[in-house]
Formats: sequence, C-alpha cells, structure tokens
Amino acid sequence: MQFSENSRVWIYQSDKELTDAQLIQLQVQLDNFTTGWTAHNNQLKAKAEIRYNRFIVLIVDESQAGASGCSIDKSVNFMKQVEQQFGINLFDRFNLAYRSGSDILSVSRDKFEELLKNGTITTSTIVFNNLAKDLAELQNNWEVPFKDSWHARLFGSLVTQ
Repeated sequence: MQFSENSRVWIYQSDKELTDAQLIQLQVQLDNFTTGWTAHNNQLKAKAEIRYNRFIVLIVDESQAGASGCSIDKSVNFMKQVEQQFGINLFDRFNLAYRSGSDILSVSRDKFEELLKNGTITTSTIVFNNLAKDLAELQNNWEVPFKDSWHARLFGSLVTQ
C-alpha cells in the first residue's frame, strides 16, 4: 500500500526498548487497530510501523478519509492500552532520544541537559524529531543533527561544542 508524502503521522516513543517477543505481539495489535480504524464510519487508509524497537509510528493517508477528533481519540486510547499492556511510557514528551554510535538511547530532560553540558551530546549528535507531522517530514527530518533540530532552540545554550 502506497502512502502520500502528505500523510499525517503520529510518533510515540517508548521510554525503553521493546523485546523481539513484544515487537511481534505489538505489531499484530497495531495491524488490527489500523485495519479497523475509522473516522465517522469511514475506513482510514492507515498503517503502523515500529522503528528501532522503540518508536511507534501511526500513518494516515487522508486522501481517502481524514482523521477526525474522534478517530484521533481512538488512537490515543489504543496507545494508552499499549502502555499498560507492555509496561512502557509513550506520552512523556521530555523523554528524549538520541544516537550514541549504533545505539538509540532515551533519557529524561534533566539527563539530556546534563549530557549536553558534559559534551556527551554535541551539535552533531543525531536526535529524533518526534514532532514530525507528515510522512515527508518523517522521512527527511526525523533523525537530524542536534544543531538542526527543535532541541537546539530549547537546549542550545547548554551545548559545550
């Protein structure tokens, strides 16, 4: 199934990495959810992906039917159920992810600030822009150097390099 680059996306970041067994179970549940996801009784053209064992991405191509407030509420409620079932936190917007070599780590805002101050995270460290609003932005501006991210506007004064 092809999705327009204008398709809306919602990115949920887990506070911990999911196991392989959890990934299999979660992908089945995500597929079942997106297959039955509707807005005002119209089937949404939707899919869900799990990236790096940590990020859940919901994608809706609104060329067929647009996501409404009620359908978005359904997805939020579903994600809250996922949180409880898997013992993870998906709604902490200050759980910040970055790359450290080939690893993807996530830390609290306070820890992120500490890592900036001590030089562990630099202007070239790859961070994740979970505010991406469409598929094009997800593909082109989700994994970006700190210096090119919203993180730089918020935390830029703390960078040592």
